[in-house]
Amino acid sequence: MLQPDVVIVGAGAAGLTLAHQLCAPTDGAPVSVVLVDAPAGPLRPPPRTWCFWEAAGGAYDDVLSASWERLRVTGPDGVETVMCPDPFRYKMLCSNAFESLVQRRLSHAAGFRRLEATVTEVGDAPGGGGRVVARDARGERILLHGRYVFDSRPPSRLPAARTTLLQHFTGWFVEADRPVFDPATADLMDFRTPQPPQGLSFGYVLPMGQRSALVEYTQFSRAVLDAQGYERALRHYTHDVLGIGAHRVTAVERGVIPMTDGRFPVRVGRSVFRIGTAGGATRPSTGYTFAAVQRQSRSIAAQVRNGSRLRVASPYGVWPRAMDAVMLRAVDSGRVDGSEFFSGLFRTVPGERLLRFLDGTSRRYEDVLVGLRTPVAPMLRTVVELPFRPKRQAPAGALPWPIPSAPTRTPPDQETSDP
Repeated sequence: MLQPDVVIVGAGAAGLTLAHQLCAPTDGAPVSVVLVDAPAGPLRPPPRTWCFWEAAGGAYDDVLSASWERLRVTGPDGVETVMCPDPFRYKMLCSNAFESLVQRRLSHAAGFRRLEATVTEVGDAPGGGGRVVARDARGERILLHGRYVFDSRPPSRLPAARTTLLQHFTGWFVEADRPVFDPATADLMDFRTPQPPQGLSFGYVLPMGQRSALVEYTQFSRAVLDAQGYERALRHYTHDVLGIGAHRVTAVERGVIPMTDGRFPVRVGRSVFRIGTAGGATRPSTGYTFAAVQRQSRSIAAQVRNGSRLRVASPYGVWPRAMDAVMLRAVDSGRVDGSEFFSGLFRTVPGERLLRFLDGTSRRYEDVLVGLRTPVAPMLRTVVELPFRPKRQAPAGALPWPIPSAPTRTPPDQETSDP
């Protein structure tokens, strides 16, 4: 039986980041860590990308796929808002590059060990600490006992909530025959897409060169589309809206991210905690997760190394979660037009302040200033209504579980070009 200080289940963004933070060189006592990664197969997600914003000079800048100084939001009327939210840059990171970088850094940590196994049980150990049971490739049983266990696997179902939406999308990595993209500008939201009867939709363009970009179609709604629905939406967006002309699709990215005002249980035992999306690191109003995972991991690592009583919480406090609950209900009810709501915020709020707000790191007075730029009357009506709405559990099997914690990338079914 292995008995490290910490056992981490899952080697996605949350698991790798926490292992990296725990094993970083410090003046204090070293922490021994075992990271349990699923073997190749259905339990291990394919390569995927994460996007976030921070100042230049971040920990992963050397392996970014791309970054942008300018962000553009286009309203449903075609009016563009371009911002340069200095000091922030919008960054895209591929999971393969992230994993390679972290693994290189962890290879020098004496107390780190990575196992490839299928976890079958996670819980408190009878004598204290946490217990993980797994099976290796030969089917042999592995037992791990740590002072703490952190489970980063995606949730199998969503918590009870007043409002539950899904952010679901499909993206094409495209190579155009002619230079049509601006490598310095990322299109964060382009609302010139047909809006669904409920929720909202937008295009998303991250250029990596004048001829190459990730082009996505995204919806916030209660249910996902079928494959043909995303195909039609992307063909319309690339051909009729962007007019990129002939192009090849080199890879396809798909994802479903929960947007819910339900509370994810972070502590699930005396010594067992959930992290990442399962630990509340996904911002309900935007779906962004990676930056919050970094904050959550730094906090956990500092507490474990200091030997203090461990307190693990969602990276978003009560106030941001309350604002998210109001926004989700207002959009879901149709009380506010989602496309007008977001394009209006980007048009009227300074870029740096708005990004801090969306990241959950803004100050209270800044939140009030942002709130005054929203449709005040329908939002206040939602504030009054929300406490009286019952929380409902999403039925198992009614939605596409398990939910991936990040978009997944696969080869294209076929090459695509404009007719």
